[in-house]
Amino acid sequence: MKSDEREPTESLCPVCLARVPAERRFAGEEVRLEGHCPDHGMWSTLIWSGPPSYRAWCADKGTVSCSVPREAVLSTPSACPLACGLCPEHQQSTCTAVLEITRRCNLVCPICFAESRPDTPGSDPSLRELEATLRDLFIMQGSVNLQLSGGEPTLRADLPDIISLARAAGFAFVQLNTNGLRLAQELEYAEKLRDAGLVSVFLQFDGLMDATHRAIRGRAFGAEKLRAVERCAEAGLAVVLVSTVVAGVNDGELGALVDFATEWAGVVRGVHFQPVSYFGRYPVGERPRLTLPEILRALESQTGSRIKADDFEPSSCEHVRCSFRARYWVREDGRLELVRSETGACAAELSSAARRAVAATARQWSLGPVGRNDYVGDYGSDKGDTAGAACDDLDRFLEAAGRILAVSGMLFQDAWDLDLERVRRCCVHALVPGRGLIPFCLWNLTSESGKRLYLRTTTGGP
Repeated sequence: MKSDEREPTESLCPVCLARVPAERRFAGEEVRLEGHCPDHGMWSTLIWSGPPSYRAWCADKGTVSCSVPREAVLSTPSACPLACGLCPEHQQSTCTAVLEITRRCNLVCPICFAESRPDTPGSDPSLRELEATLRDLFIMQGSVNLQLSGGEPTLRADLPDIISLARAAGFAFVQLNTNGLRLAQELEYAEKLRDAGLVSVFLQFDGLMDATHRAIRGRAFGAEKLRAVERCAEAGLAVVLVSTVVAGVNDGELGALVDFATEWAGVVRGVHFQPVSYFGRYPVGERPRLTLPEILRALESQTGSRIKADDFEPSSCEHVRCSFRARYWVREDGRLELVRSETGACAAELSSAARRAVAATARQWSLGPVGRNDYVGDYGSDKGDTAGAACDDLDRFLEAAGRILAVSGMLFQDAWDLDLERVRRCCVHALVPGRGLIPFCLWNLTSESGKRLYLRTTTGGP
């Protein structure tokens, strides 16, 4: 690419959060987002540091199949992104809806996008309010993947009732976003959640060293994290390990987390990396920003090339610069074999990338009938040649065998790297009672001074 090449876009001023013109500026393998606010001047943020190169990653992947949201709440596109819901400028329907059922938490993590704590003010939404919200979501978007979040959702005594409400409303895939402490500490709690209809646990799991937990969460609890995985295994709940990656803290543990996940193949269905963003309680500029290519290269080097940067591709649902993913068949000896599905055979079954993503995520992050360390068949041998089979048949076979591990990541945007082109392709939406659906990054966005783009109240405007 030409040095100093530029692409126009729009962003928000990190100081006042006003919508302003911006551009992506290219210099060798680096890309920066640069914007200008008439009141607060220029800013520049590194958003890509290849290899892989920006152009190679985005080549032939920019035309994501879109499913326009069934209902656009607002009629004034110029309001984007200050009053979403979703607005008419949004270009993708919902894949995952994140429902915040409490703002309370039993931790005070130094890094928290929701700024939750035990004494967080404000009451939890009632069961009646949540039931109405879930009903409206089903009418608008159908049976999307639903993630119950917070705060810490397990602080609600009625969490099993909320899960049951969600299943009764028509949502087949219900996932819990949790730090895992109550799962570890309370015998048979995982079984209660499973019996209520929970399918998967999105488990906060930043690393394997006490120093990592202390730096990111404020205390060491490695033993409790392991116990939470064990309790989920006993209950038949699938687990996705979710690591907030901070430069100089745990960016050297990516390979170790993949190794841990392979040891628990069949229960741990994925490892999901989220490079930390500057919003909520995380101080601006405290550590260097990690870009997507840096995470991919770290995975390759830390796994001794058992995982390669070239294995990964963008999601077919959200914007190509938002995420990465790859799936591996975990052999009995721990070897990882890359699995690539042919998307063409699936495309006819579901009408949009968002709909395909809903189905694929639900299949991958759900626990199959085969438990930990069980093994079925020998994929890739001449005994079960799947060449030419439809991708859905291949996926079902592999997932039934219970030894597919997804390695993925999501780069959330903050006020310094927000690109409205990415926001409008977002398919991960916060489901807010009284407000509808808001792209996840916008819901959590905070300015340089800590001011929120969307105040955390149940009704009203931004």
